[in-house]
Amino acid sequence: MAQIQPISLRWGIISTGDANNPFQDLLVDPKTRNVHDVVHKVAAVGSRSVDKARQFIDTSLKGDKSIKAYGSYAEVYKDADVDVIYVATPHTYHYENSLDAIKAKKHVLCEKPVTSNRAELQSLLDAAKENGVFFMEAMWTRFQPLSLEFKKISDSGVLGLPISVHADLSGNFNIHNIPKTHRILDPNLGGGALLDLGPYPLVWAIMALYENPANSATKPTITGSILKTPLTGVDCNTSFTLNFNQSKLAAQAVLSCSINTDALDPGVTIRYERGSIKIASPIYVPKSFVVQYLDERGVVVQEVEKFFEYYIGRGMHFQADEVARCIRDGKTESALWGHEKSLLEMHIFDEVRRQGGYELPPGVEKVL
Repeated sequence: MAQIQPISLRWGIISTGDANNPFQDLLVDPKTRNVHDVVHKVAAVGSRSVDKARQFIDTSLKGDKSIKAYGSYAEVYKDADVDVIYVATPHTYHYENSLDAIKAKKHVLCEKPVTSNRAELQSLLDAAKENGVFFMEAMWTRFQPLSLEFKKISDSGVLGLPISVHADLSGNFNIHNIPKTHRILDPNLGGGALLDLGPYPLVWAIMALYENPANSATKPTITGSILKTPLTGVDCNTSFTLNFNQSKLAAQAVLSCSINTDALDPGVTIRYERGSIKIASPIYVPKSFVVQYLDERGVVVQEVEKFFEYYIGRGMHFQADEVARCIRDGKTESALWGHEKSLLEMHIFDEVRRQGGYELPPGVEKVL
């Protein structure tokens, strides 16, 4: 049997802020995670100046001289040696940066939250379809080995149907002692807890409830509550409840995020008819979870802890592998984190912001 040649995917990285540093994972040999059909290559980096791009290559990409350094994003989009663009600019720039890349007929992996609102995302998806390119939100948690194992257990029915999800991601950003231009405080950058931290508790609710076979992709009802900080008016503490209520599944997710307190551990607890699963913090890249099995009296009869620490890197490379395979196979979206889930995410965030009265400054949202 002939050996299948791995696809070599050439990446262009847009922006050289801290969010890019985890993409050092692209440099990790895929064989170390038992991946033999994909090879990643960083071909180009775009920043506000050539010097900044070169500095990023030197400090974050091992000084690889084969990587092109550009002083603009447009040059990366035009580079014929780039297959896919990784957009890691601040939230409120995702729409315009992704649209420019799409119009250049580049595939796109865009950081979360994928846009500022649902209308922007729909506009990007229409453009991606028109230009025949792949587009995905970088919901990296969904592709990690722990999440895949969680899904097997959750959807198997061994614990019965899910009943409730409690998930939180908070972080103490020391908001009274940082500049008001910091991304977490600046409304012009989509600051606040919901857009920055909210995708992570939400992804667990989507995995456990929305994706559950008994749910039949039924959308939840949404109730949101926001507490704003007087510093800049962004949301400081946000909670939202999702009710999944139809004939086969009746379940609730209570999700929260804050920028002025520490994260919980475990960060996610999912309760089922016959047990529970508790996900260790940090919930964006957990390394373990505990499964509790209950008898008919509700007594814990077995507890199993599963660990996932065998791979090299932070865990960003699993979503990159998914992007490569989708592009190789001619797909325009991922089956694991497809367009409908990003649209659902942005619909939920729009509604929570509406109910909480958090509006971004005029002109920040490019499509309404």
